[in-house]
Amino acid sequence: MIRIRQSTPADGERAVQIWRDAVDATHDFLTAEDRAAIEAEVRSFLPAASLWLAVDADDRPIGFMLLDGSSMEALFIDPVHRGAGVGRALVAHALEHHPTLTTEVNEQNGQAVGFYERLGFVPTGRSERDGQGRAHPLIHLRFAPRS
Repeated sequence: MIRIRQSTPADGERAVQIWRDAVDATHDFLTAEDRAAIEAEVRSFLPAASLWLAVDADDRPIGFMLLDGSSMEALFIDPVHRGAGVGRALVAHALEHHPTLTTEVNEQNGQAVGFYERLGFVPTGRSERDGQGRAHPLIHLRFAPRS
């Protein structure tokens, strides 16, 4: 059973490991240099960030989400647990608190684009570069409840 809880400082290294494993499994469009630079940025803030964690029965984090108000800034799932409803549970948790949820996804990550579309997110725009100015286009999405 998946449970959602707030992170604690003790969860920081596990969150970085989830990020690393998830990126390695899904972001094949990154160069080795980009991957290393992004990991350095992630290591500088993620361990201290206030995250929502999906945890297993042993309270071990298996995915995380970073929210900034109604903006989902990050959603990463341990690849071992992909397809098991972890991402869906985290998004559902966010929607309980923020029904006007928005997010961005790398256009080159087709699996993630499809995931958000299946959950009811619709595109609202596109950026040619990511937030750090790298040439990785982003699709801007917002949740649009189905009638």
